[in-house]
Amino acid sequence: MIRRPPRHAVHRQWETTLAPLIAAGDQALWRAHSDATNAELFERWLPEGRCDDLLKTDCYDEAMGGGLAPLLAARAARVTSLDIAHGVARAARARHPALRVVAADVRRLPFRDESFDVVLSNSTLDHFERRADIARALADIHRTLKPGGTLLVTLDNLRHPAVALRNALPFRLLRLLRLADYPSGATHGPKGLARALSSAGFELLESATLLHCPRAWAVARARLLDRSGTPDARLRFLARLARWERLGDKPTRHWTGHYVAVRARKPSRPA
Repeated sequence: MIRRPPRHAVHRQWETTLAPLIAAGDQALWRAHSDATNAELFERWLPEGRCDDLLKTDCYDEAMGGGLAPLLAARAARVTSLDIAHGVARAARARHPALRVVAADVRRLPFRDESFDVVLSNSTLDHFERRADIARALADIHRTLKPGGTLLVTLDNLRHPAVALRNALPFRLLRLLRLADYPSGATHGPKGLARALSSAGFELLESATLLHCPRAWAVARARLLDRSGTPDARLRFLARLARWERLGDKPTRHWTGHYVAVRARKPSRPA
């Protein structure tokens, strides 16, 4: 069922980029907020009950902290995570020994057709240089989903002014200013993502936006509290960040949400 893809320049790039972040381990508070925000949405969007097979298309969240592993283990009999960077896969497996982790590229999934009931792609597809790679990944996800299966996907939201500006600036400058830890990739806004999903053969069911706080400030503040904040100060900070998510219900949500999220379905076969 599984074959290991060959190592090439893309694998080496992400190994080199992500290894220092995992080794530093200084994003605990920010990761806690990100995990909680994502888990709240996916808890609502995952199919009712417990499915048989679920695929998560990267395991960076699990390499850096709790991630979505507890939620997914409760909602699927078998959870498979993959990552293009072997170091990330190893770190996720070390934190979550029960997690099944595969080193693979989401554009070339090493699974048979119609293997999964659910695919969860949490900010994976926004790390490619070209939108054509997003389309390629969506096509392979469609292949591996069972008819009637669910896709949950989030991407950097290109309608967010800070995301649009970040994607227009060189990564060297962003890293120097500590505004980005790794290169940003091609992405979509809400309408572009809907079109990409439709072109790949999916039915769009529902959309949302996530992480409405000012991200640069929040990440910097979280790092400071990780180093010197009291437990009470950290809890107050997390509560403050959670309140920003109320903007997800406002008409301006597509300009304030750092991520766009979509729940989609692979159509069932005709009767």
